[in-house]
Amino acid sequence: MNHKPHNAMPPRWATLLLQWFCPAHMANELEGDLHELFQQRIQSAGLRSAKWRYVEDVFSLLRPSLMKGEPNKYPNPSPTDMLQNYLKIAFRNLNKNRIYSAINIVGLSIGMTTAILIGLWMWDELSYNKYHQHYDRIARVMQHQTYNGTISTTPATPLPMRAALENEHASEFTHIASSSWTEDRILAFGEKKISRKGNCVEPDFPLMMSLRIVKGTATGLDNPTSALLSESVARALFGNEDPINKTIKVDNKNYFKVTGIYEDLPYSTEFRDVKFLLPWSFFLKTEPWVKRSETNWGNNSFLLLVQIAPQTSFDRISDKIENIKARHAKEEARFNPKAFLHPMSRWHLYSEWENGVAVRGRIQFVWLFGIIGAFVLLLACINFMNLSTARSQKRAKEVGIRKAVGSLRSQLIAQFFSESIMVSVFAFVFGLLLVQLILPWFNQIADKQMSFPWDNAESWLIGLAFTLATGLLAGSYPAIYLSGFRPVKVLKATDSSLRLGASRYAAVPRQTLVIIQFTVSITLVIGTLVVLRQIQHAKDRPVGFDRAGLLTVAMNTPDLHAHPQALRQDLLQTGAALNMATSSSPTSEVWSSDASFSWPGKDPNQLGDLGTVGVTNEYGKTVNWQVKQGRDFSGKFSADRLAMVINESAANFMGLKEAVGTHVQWNSEQYTIIGIINDVVTGSPFMPIQPTVFMLKEDWASFIHIRLNPNMNPREALSKLEPVFNKYNPGSPFEYKFASDEYNRKFQAEERIGTLSTTFASLAIFISCLGLFGLATFFAEQRQKEIGIRKVLGASIAQLWQMLAKDFLFLVLISCLVATPIAYYLMHDWLQTYTYRTALSWWIFASAISGALVITLITVSFQAIKAALLNPVKTLKNE
Repeated sequence: MNHKPHNAMPPRWATLLLQWFCPAHMANELEGDLHELFQQRIQSAGLRSAKWRYVEDVFSLLRPSLMKGEPNKYPNPSPTDMLQNYLKIAFRNLNKNRIYSAINIVGLSIGMTTAILIGLWMWDELSYNKYHQHYDRIARVMQHQTYNGTISTTPATPLPMRAALENEHASEFTHIASSSWTEDRILAFGEKKISRKGNCVEPDFPLMMSLRIVKGTATGLDNPTSALLSESVARALFGNEDPINKTIKVDNKNYFKVTGIYEDLPYSTEFRDVKFLLPWSFFLKTEPWVKRSETNWGNNSFLLLVQIAPQTSFDRISDKIENIKARHAKEEARFNPKAFLHPMSRWHLYSEWENGVAVRGRIQFVWLFGIIGAFVLLLACINFMNLSTARSQKRAKEVGIRKAVGSLRSQLIAQFFSESIMVSVFAFVFGLLLVQLILPWFNQIADKQMSFPWDNAESWLIGLAFTLATGLLAGSYPAIYLSGFRPVKVLKATDSSLRLGASRYAAVPRQTLVIIQFTVSITLVIGTLVVLRQIQHAKDRPVGFDRAGLLTVAMNTPDLHAHPQALRQDLLQTGAALNMATSSSPTSEVWSSDASFSWPGKDPNQLGDLGTVGVTNEYGKTVNWQVKQGRDFSGKFSADRLAMVINESAANFMGLKEAVGTHVQWNSEQYTIIGIINDVVTGSPFMPIQPTVFMLKEDWASFIHIRLNPNMNPREALSKLEPVFNKYNPGSPFEYKFASDEYNRKFQAEERIGTLSTTFASLAIFISCLGLFGLATFFAEQRQKEIGIRKVLGASIAQLWQMLAKDFLFLVLISCLVATPIAYYLMHDWLQTYTYRTALSWWIFASAISGALVITLITVSFQAIKAALLNPVKTLKNE
């Protein structure tokens, strides 16, 4: 029998155990005796037997002291001592295995960063409008109306409803206030001129919204010539001067005395754009149509806000006021109007109505991103579980020894949890740094103004709980799995037998976790591709007019209304403008509608609800809409004063086979349809086109539209147009909007979803691949000797790469098969919310699956090829 040389060493871990649990003077003496005995046993029984006898000798020496102990010599450790011991061992293990520790910390930190960002976003969404002190008792009066069997819900109400509520239900409300819709106006003081958004409101509005007055008083709106300004507007107009009692000029025609300055409303409020407030009495006095509306129940054009009394509820009042419009306006009964209160707490989250029910809104995104954040964090936790359990054989003897010397399973679990919590703490600290770096970019794409509450103790407590929960989640499976090893098996088994015995069943949970990781990641990728495809599908939709080079200027002063034809002639003479026209609505919106149209063959039960836009003769030529039948408006025909141009949707709605030449009755006058145009997208590009009629109504003008000369640089063209506007509108700055920019804003919400989804899907894939990289690295290390033997026997690099990569590819392929039906179901359901939607094409799923497989190959191949290229002499030299 061949024996090892006489200088062979006993197991190092057993010697360390002896030094750890024995006093120093005893350990040195015992170690010398045992070492001498070890050398003797080598000669008689061989090295392997000598090693196991050495371990048995160490345990026999230690067990009496550990199990019975001498209280004075080996006092029981306190909980603090145990915790210090756990943390010390945890830190040593992390430091010893730096690659795997780095993978775990980076993966968890990215997952925690994502969860923190989404948590901040969700908190901002859920706390929307809470700036207002009485937000839980403020509501908007809204109404349901039925048009041709479909319930339409609108926040616009008739002006007489305000008086009816005060006269009939005064005891139910603390405050009632009518308001105009937020609109741009020109504010001027001396030579300073700025354009800001504001409202005309009743005096109760500042009190209802609990505006924080920093100067002056909140009650100044009782005076029809007073105004309240936000701090930012006051600084822009007056600088460091005291603005109180100073006079400003609005829209170059009306003068107001500043009686109060209020704190700018935060970004997370419904009225965040309201930078000034003007008196409601001024609105009534200067706008004749508003004065006429005081008794007109059919004009739904106003915003009505209420604050309910403490002793009542929104539902109770809604029941009382439901039929208030029908009682006061019998002619409106055909619309079956039903008034109700929509609480401020639901404005932001539940803003989309379908057939009289609030079915959607921002709440769907709160749930969506909350689920995504939880899954991304789960993916990072799975990495920790996988790497910890994959390395289980390296911890098996540690567990066996600890159990053999008396450690309880609960103590081992505590030890492994201490490691996962330590990793979680490191990841949380790194995650906070990432949050601080990423937050400005995240705010930009999410349209937020969030910041991390560093000075909020409650936030730190939540962060601590979040870190602890993450650590416990990540360490739960490894702690239970590793602490369950039986000491007899792990201490008597060889390294190879332990590995072979454990791999048969231990790999199944690990493989399941990998499948879960990539199932989530691939589902997110498919969802992102569908969102981006839906956005592009809507962008490719025919718009019905030419957006390029079309300029829009709001007519917000009387100067622009005074000489429209002279303004047009001067603009055309510059050579920068090819045409100019006016309209009552922007090119991509319809601001008014009417249900009193009638035409030959109309069903008596059908309500003729059509959008109405007032235009001038040159409007069609300016926007370049396409005439499908008939002709456009023309200044050559005086009869066009009572003519209509309708869109295709209106022709279909009216059921007219030969619409051109048909007479339509409206407001006691008879109009003639002279042309049909292709549908123009005037609402959401994802929804059906609103049936709309266009009429020559120069007195309705609210916007100027200018077709720029395509042969001239836009900057040069604007520089030529500006002097003309300064000439005809000297009291206002030249402000304009491009029609293409205004149309693109219709996609902002969906584009934000697409950007965020792309980001989260990329992070999910990165985290999953990070874990896969760690597993591939570990298994390549474990199989180095096998690879060396295969290379000696003639295996090629390609064969070795295939051997190492195929198992991971198989798992990802299973993930693809699981993710495909899940993603199809979820995205098919999401697309149903859009009337104009894309199809779920097969290439979307094929692209996601192909991409996942390619990324997996790249991730695994690096370690596989690295292992295959190793010199077998180095890996087999110890055999």
